[in-house]
Amino acid sequence: MKQTGKLYVVGIGPGSYEQMTIKAVRAMEESQVVVGYTVYADLMREHFPGKEWITTPMRQETERCRMAIEKAEAGMTVALICSGDAGVYGMSGLILELVGESNSPTVEVIPGVTAALSGGALLGAPLGHDFAVISLSDLLTPMELIEDRLLHAAKADLAICLYNPSSRKRSDYLRRACDIMLTAKKPETVCGIAKNIGREGESMELMTLSELRDTSTDMFTTVFIGNEKTKAVNGRMVTPRGYRNV
Repeated sequence: MKQTGKLYVVGIGPGSYEQMTIKAVRAMEESQVVVGYTVYADLMREHFPGKEWITTPMRQETERCRMAIEKAEAGMTVALICSGDAGVYGMSGLILELVGESNSPTVEVIPGVTAALSGGALLGAPLGHDFAVISLSDLLTPMELIEDRLLHAAKADLAICLYNPSSRKRSDYLRRACDIMLTAKKPETVCGIAKNIGREGESMELMTLSELRDTSTDMFTTVFIGNEKTKAVNGRMVTPRGYRNV
């Protein structure tokens, strides 16, 4: 019988060792091989010496997953790392699809702190009530569908967290998203941005939805749009759950 190893799909959180879960650290320590996107691998190398590191650039996700599976099938313990949580715009779904029904190698998904949570903590408590998480990247999702989701989330008065708000090729996407939400949300709606969460240059800023429309962001920015009850409290963004009224 062919002997296979173990494949961990690890959410490493926002990028700093201190914000990894204990379970993620232990999976990394146990692994002989670490596979990941080059930028994320470089954030982790110094904390996990003595590993075999396999990296690929962006847009080589399938190849990266196949390499991790092959190493595990050869009998090694492998960690495929993802920023944030492995199941939130991460690789766990793709790994499980590729492994299929064979259940070989054994796959264990290790959760991590996604940017909605780490960025939310930096801003205060923007997701204290029902919320939606939407990526503005149309690389894999048609823009028409993204815009439809934005409109319905805004009409439902959900707090909204936006991933991938802009890039060099998508410089106007956040502006377009704000224009859509302004059809259902007030211009003075409290919003916030968190940049470089858990990394050098970490920062946060509060603003209104009308001001957010003209704010510069990048792929390392996470955007938060409040609901009707969201407010600024001593420079922090708070979406009340309603506990004070109980």
